[in-house]
Amino acid sequence: MSVTRRRFLEGVAAAGAVWPGVARLDAETSALPTRTLGKTGARVSILAMGGGSRYLMYKDEDAALKAATKALDAGITYIDSADDYGRDHLSERRIGKVLKGRRSGIFLATKLTNRNGAESRRIVEESLRALQVDQIDLIHIHALTTEDDLAQVEAKGGPLEQLVKMRDEKLTRFVGITSHYDPVVLRTALERHDFDCTQMALNGARTGMKSGTRGMVPNPDIVTSFETVALPVANRKNMGVIAMKVFAQDALLNGASPEKLLHYSLSLPVATAVVGMPKLEHITANVESARNFRPLSRTEMQHISGSLATKKAELDRFFSTHVDG
Repeated sequence: MSVTRRRFLEGVAAAGAVWPGVARLDAETSALPTRTLGKTGARVSILAMGGGSRYLMYKDEDAALKAATKALDAGITYIDSADDYGRDHLSERRIGKVLKGRRSGIFLATKLTNRNGAESRRIVEESLRALQVDQIDLIHIHALTTEDDLAQVEAKGGPLEQLVKMRDEKLTRFVGITSHYDPVVLRTALERHDFDCTQMALNGARTGMKSGTRGMVPNPDIVTSFETVALPVANRKNMGVIAMKVFAQDALLNGASPEKLLHYSLSLPVATAVVGMPKLEHITANVESARNFRPLSRTEMQHISGSLATKKAELDRFFSTHVDG
């Protein structure tokens, strides 16, 4: 077990323990608990709305706008999108319409998909127009995969260099990187570069751990887990960490309840969890679950991981080709 995870679990093992830095919920407000997004210093709701493939399941424009509005009205303050979520920045355009007139207090994140640095500024400018803003809070390099992919990202004149320039020019406040493919490659990227934030696949089925006589111990059959390989680096460098793939496109729902899956990811040292919510009732349920969040004990986390252990190989195959857009 990583030192970060072990120390964290020791701190929350007692039932009802409160995450350090989480604002206690006032029962008379609709606000969600918040956490600090690492070294950015921004406070964000522990539940974030994803604008990817699940959001694009709202085929009707009015329904999509209603869903995003409902999420913001319910207290979600972090909203996530990408330049390739839908044709011609569809997700970003929808979010831009919803944010118009209510930008204050919302942390807006999007992603840059291309690996051609010469195209990066044009694409970011398209995102700015689609989102109807002059500045985006956070732009991630999107969906890091292999070592060769990382080489393209960090090449001279490449997208990372261009994003850093755009941060200096105030087109974005922060720069991050996302991955759901290979934790080792993400770890390398996080070690080499001082990203402000990172977003990675963190759920109970991809822990890289198994139950042992002394608690959670490394599983030699599952050695490439984001939780055990990449997350400790991000925590050590005080990056803002965003969990994703909490439900793994619903693949985990027959092994644990949505609430337990969300609470598992939120019991890790992360700032928020991005969740795709393709139905209005999903927004209601996940907001309620976030409001009721209390860190899971070590035993509870072990139980969830154990119940999902058979899903690991299946998920690895799925995420090796999965594109969320």
